[in-house]
Amino acid sequence: MKYAPVQNYINGTFVNSGSQRTLDVISPLDGNLLSKVPMSTAKDLDAALQAAKAAFVSWSRTPIKERVQVFFRYKTLLERDLKQLAELCSEENGKTFGESVAEIEKCIELTEFATSLPQLVTGEILEVSKGVECRTEHVPLGVVASIVPFNFPAMVPNWTIPNAIALGNCMILKPSEKVPLCCGKIAALLKEAGLPDGVLNIVHGDVEIVEAICDHPGIEAVSFVGSTKVAKIVYQRATQHYKRALALGGAKNHLMVLPDAIPGMTAQNVAASMSGCAGQRCMAASAMIGVGNVDSIIDKICEEARKIIPGENLGAVISKESKERIESYITEAEKQGAKILVDGRNANVKGKENGTYVGPTVIDYVTPNMSVAKEEIFGPVISIMRTNTVDEALAIENANPYGNAASVFTQNGGMARYIIDRASAGMIGVNVGVPVPREPFSFGGWNESKFGVGDITGKSSIEFWTKLKKSTTKWNPESGVNWMS
Repeated sequence: MKYAPVQNYINGTFVNSGSQRTLDVISPLDGNLLSKVPMSTAKDLDAALQAAKAAFVSWSRTPIKERVQVFFRYKTLLERDLKQLAELCSEENGKTFGESVAEIEKCIELTEFATSLPQLVTGEILEVSKGVECRTEHVPLGVVASIVPFNFPAMVPNWTIPNAIALGNCMILKPSEKVPLCCGKIAALLKEAGLPDGVLNIVHGDVEIVEAICDHPGIEAVSFVGSTKVAKIVYQRATQHYKRALALGGAKNHLMVLPDAIPGMTAQNVAASMSGCAGQRCMAASAMIGVGNVDSIIDKICEEARKIIPGENLGAVISKESKERIESYITEAEKQGAKILVDGRNANVKGKENGTYVGPTVIDYVTPNMSVAKEEIFGPVISIMRTNTVDEALAIENANPYGNAASVFTQNGGMARYIIDRASAGMIGVNVGVPVPREPFSFGGWNESKFGVGDITGKSSIEFWTKLKKSTTKWNPESGVNWMS
């Protein structure tokens, strides 16, 4: 075992869980044992809650311009330890080192946005009548929780930690049990940056802790990122207990390729979108709709896909079970009559035979009723459907239950606008394979890709992590009284 057993982080200290139940943390890169993670109990969660609740008294009263100083220092520490964090991220998740570097760089950008919050939450003040002022201010909620997935061990925690904490909340973080190591490093860096004990707490575990977070009366809000199936459960359970909840689910993102698309640029973008992070991201392109004759572009996509080599510029999928599930989708599509243009099944990396790799896979002549066309595969696989018109392509895109992202590749600005206006997705790209907004623009989909109001990052997150206090004041009785005062 390469690393010491994972511990919870409560009140500024790494501590053992009260549970004796653990899971192995396996590196997808080579199948080696990295650590063991505890399956904590509701009692462990309550200890974290009490620490957070005690810290909230002082932290919430600290002026926001002082709170964000922690994140100025944290940003510097992320830059200092970028390589170390990226290596850890790659080890536990399986993505390439370059992708892990990009993930930490995104953490830095997210933190940078949090440092700007004092300029964004100034509130409003207006003299509504002579001598009478009304004022609004953003007030923290209290103790909040963030439940994060395996596919971005560092970035998704940083979707919530900097903003929620800078806005005055104290947080309980529940990492994925598959990738618990980066979150421990994040906690250590925040302590080094001067974050007071108890403001951030980490409780590891599985479904028992997720349910306890949803049920605990001391937690005011819950954010979740994961599959749609679990997002629905978390959202329903948390709101049943009168909490705020924002739960992001899965996706089936469609790329619409028109005949006038630039072939080389389109092929590079499509291949990168479907294979980046081994396709394990909710913004990955997993379905392409070719409108009209796009055979030459599909040929170039296959050329680009064959340049993507497992173990070199393509990372591993998270587990053996994921590899088997992804490959079963490919096999099923083939049996149903789809044509496998590039086949990533049975991928092996020399010297890492126990790693869990799936090669890039391009499947053509897919029909909308096939599983590969409808379901989230979460692997480096793209399914190509064909239509004669843009409206037929939009009908396919809009019929899918998800709504994270959609993209169009074209040189026709009017047609791009037509698709932007009609695609049922929260994030749209034009000649962009992964249309993730940059800060301060927020991340969030529609339909069954998101449950709750608002988005999880950017300016929109302010409304989720705070409540609005309104005050009306009058100090000068000599100004008289009318119906407005």
